[in-house]
Amino acid sequence: MQPATRNRLTALAISLLAIALGLGLAFGWTVVRLLRPDRSPRFTNTAAVLTQIQGLAQLVTVKYVMEKVVILEDVRIYGENRVLLVAHGVVKAGVDLSKIERGDIEVDGTNVTIRLPRCTITDVYLDEDKTQVLEHSTGLLRRFDKDLQQNARREGLDAIRRAARDSGILDEAQTRAELQLRLFFNQFGFTEIEFRK
Repeated sequence: MQPATRNRLTALAISLLAIALGLGLAFGWTVVRLLRPDRSPRFTNTAAVLTQIQGLAQLVTVKYVMEKVVILEDVRIYGENRVLLVAHGVVKAGVDLSKIERGDIEVDGTNVTIRLPRCTITDVYLDEDKTQVLEHSTGLLRRFDKDLQQNARREGLDAIRRAARDSGILDEAQTRAELQLRLFFNQFGFTEIEFRK
């Protein structure tokens, strides 16, 4: 093989190798861009972020299920009425995001600082299928007192609300609300999320 032909073949091989390398790099870069989503925030100003958060409205983050035994007695000289009730209740807590105002959020590039409203108990109710009246006794000279059961239910509901507060439902709701909002902001491309009091 003549040197001129060999030089042309070498130049052709180098050119093909350079083209293949360039195509490989372009393909690799395209695949990486497709597999790694764009991490820039979808919302770049406070008003847009505020609208997205307020759209979540009432964010319930914790639900406690509790039971309390309630004994109510109405003792009179001529007899007594007595109710023994097992109150089975549900307590929910969370944060009302509709209360967040423009001054509670600061957006700076991929950073968000937010002041959350205090968590509150959003709902307390008795599960009527599981709440039981174990005893309702009426004295010999007394009439059946239907209000005694209702009073026992109200007292059971209050006791369940107090027990949930004492068990730390509000602190747990605050922690979980922050965690859920971190995930929410991360989905929109924010990397640093800070919560302030």
